[in-house]
Amino acid sequence: MKRFLLLIFFLFFELSAATNTLTQLEIKGAIGPATASYLKEGMKYAQENNSQFVIIKLDTPGGLSTSMRDMIQVITNSKIPVVTYVHPKGARAASAGTYILYASHIAAMSPGTNIGAATPVNMMPTPQGVDSNNSATTLEKKAVNDAVAYIKSLAELNDRNVSWAIGAVRESKSISADEALKKGVIDVVAEDTAELLDKLDGKKVNISKSDIVLSTDNITIKIYEADWKTTLLSIITNPNITYIFLLIAIYGIFFELMNPGAVFPGVVGVISGVIALYSLNMIPFNYAGLLLIALGIAFMVAEVFIAGFGVLGIGGVASFAIGSLLLFDADTLGEGISIPLVIAFTLVSTAFFILVMRLFIDSRSLKVVSGAEEMAGSIAEVVDSSESGYHVYCHGERWSAKSESELKVGQKVEVVELVELVLKVKPVKE
Repeated sequence: MKRFLLLIFFLFFELSAATNTLTQLEIKGAIGPATASYLKEGMKYAQENNSQFVIIKLDTPGGLSTSMRDMIQVITNSKIPVVTYVHPKGARAASAGTYILYASHIAAMSPGTNIGAATPVNMMPTPQGVDSNNSATTLEKKAVNDAVAYIKSLAELNDRNVSWAIGAVRESKSISADEALKKGVIDVVAEDTAELLDKLDGKKVNISKSDIVLSTDNITIKIYEADWKTTLLSIITNPNITYIFLLIAIYGIFFELMNPGAVFPGVVGVISGVIALYSLNMIPFNYAGLLLIALGIAFMVAEVFIAGFGVLGIGGVASFAIGSLLLFDADTLGEGISIPLVIAFTLVSTAFFILVMRLFIDSRSLKVVSGAEEMAGSIAEVVDSSESGYHVYCHGERWSAKSESELKVGQKVEVVELVELVLKVKPVKE
């Protein structure tokens, strides 16, 4: 009997240990559609595995407002406690990251991290006549007021510092982890995951008007990795990758137009174009930047065909480079196009359109050196004469020939054209 009870005890203990788990997610980099998808799938995974709570390790410069709001809805409507942990040292929860931290049931940070600078950014340019330093447009005021109301509601939901949250939006305030703890912006400061779990043990979290007490004793950590779809989405919505696909599409289609029937450049260009359009539909971009890139390429192509002083080429290079820099806004997306990448593609585009294409155009205008077209204008020598016509020696071969004028053997003649392997010739004027 004692052995049976002991067996039951051990089975119960093992079962309890197996069910005492937490799910760990890692969000690093700009907030975007892929990040929101990853969080949704991760929360679903946590529920399916009966995780006690979820830890989100966060390090972000900010990102898209729409993706951020999708993530916050997932967190605030979760039945499982969500702990957002700004980690490791040197990480930050800037802009959109501040809102996510405020929305979490428990907010934690590592020493040496910071939070703040949550002012919304608009990609639309400031109208002329408006001083961007002293005055704000109506749209900007609406965006700021909406952001203030949003972060205030999140602060009140989780009983955090409201006044600092408003300052982070209106004045772009940013503070360190220790200062955030003193001001009531976050709940915990921990060196690492082990210390965080130790401090979370026994902590109460109120969800749907009921208290949940966290127990981290002998807890098992399950790390959720993004699936291939989310990974692919994160790659193609990266501004640098989108930029590369866009240029590949332009070059591929241009090659196909210059060499109809090549097929491969056209196929690659169309596929890249579809991927670029999908990415541009997912992330905001500046139409002026896209137009300047197209205009720059058009100017460089025009420089190939139009003889001038290089004004079109220089203008095309400048337009291409400026458009590339303006295409994506780093403050809005959390990251922009790499400057070395822009410089590299600008130089490649310049070399291609102004040097390579000019050589290509010049080669098409050269005289034909083989085939029937090359025979016209060649000098031949009459080697035989008969009632049916003549035979001439041209390019080391004997050819049948016809002439409207009477010819003599040994006379030099000029080939007018080749008609069905018969040369039409005329006497060469002395």
